Amino acid sequence: MNNISDYDYDLPAELIADRPTARRDESRLLVIDRQSGELSHRRITDLPELLNPGDTLVLNDTKVIPARLFGRRAATGGRWEGLFVGTTEHGNWRLIGQTRGRLQAGEQLVITPAHDANSGDELSLTLIEREAEDGIWIARPESEDDPHSLLAQFGTVPLPPYMHRKLATDADWSRYQTVYARHPGAVAAPTAGLHLTPELLAEMQTNGIGQEFVTLHVGIGTFRPIAVESLSEHHMHSEWCELSPPSAQSLVQARAEGGRIVAVGTTSVRVLESAAQNGDIGAWQGETNLFIRPPYEFRAVDCLLTNFHLPKSTLLVLVSAFAGADLIRRAYAEAVREQYRFFSYGDAMLIL
Repeated sequence: MNNISDYDYDLPAELIADRPTARRDESRLLVIDRQSGELSHRRITDLPELLNPGDTLVLNDTKVIPARLFGRRAATGGRWEGLFVGTTEHGNWRLIGQTRGRLQAGEQLVITPAHDANSGDELSLTLIEREAEDGIWIARPESEDDPHSLLAQFGTVPLPPYMHRKLATDADWSRYQTVYARHPGAVAAPTAGLHLTPELLAEMQTNGIGQEFVTLHVGIGTFRPIAVESLSEHHMHSEWCELSPPSAQSLVQARAEGGRIVAVGTTSVRVLESAAQNGDIGAWQGETNLFIRPPYEFRAVDCLLTNFHLPKSTLLVLVSAFAGADLIRRAYAEAVREQYRFFSYGDAMLIL
């Protein structure tokens, strides 16, 4: 299973969820038992009884920022649209985008508010240089305001391409965000957490299921397909993440007392496994480019709550490494047969 073509599957277009359900917690849940290979059909609201007292949920508390931008090239008037993907140490912006023709260092982009292009407000960005890889431009904002204030004024929620809408709806602004999001910085949501409500989280706590938070700011790698056939040749994008010392200590203690670590989403998996590269779970802060693929020895994750992922994606590879490629292939085929909803706004699976 070292080739990306091994991670392809057929998905009817009508199973792609491009809108959220009426309620967060009404999603279906496909439960996978790795030891027995058994598949069972449940609901997200069954989580409190599917997990054990002493288990600990690990939740990614990153917050999606309104990173999608629209504007024009000052010199030609040609349309430009793109994505804010971070800042440099000097406060310049890092952008990816598309326009007709070739951009040049020194030219300006004029950004207008995504949801009110006729407001008269404008933000100028001066292109400085293009990074050697990934088509990222470094640009200087001609404003003293901080990036998050400017994005709130000019940007919109960056929805995945398969949702087929460039402007987020009112529902997207609230639902493409977990209820526990608190640290701005992601350009895509940690989607497994979108199913969880305050009530469901409280019920699990009442049942003795702990909660610890990590942070991983989901980056542009989530939008990028694997462009090589051999997984060993894939370059994984770095993402900033953190596991605090108190949370690391709590997780070690929970395991010592017989509890399981339940990662909510593949982003939580990446943080935990990055923090356990030396064998034990320890505090961690910094960039991780960990690419989890078979064969991989998991050191920090016992169970995984995750959505259904795109074919030929790094996330599908990660899940296959955790549960076994054959079992995941069978589970996905079952989900298609039973007409589960796929991707960010779709249903979930719990791998035990």
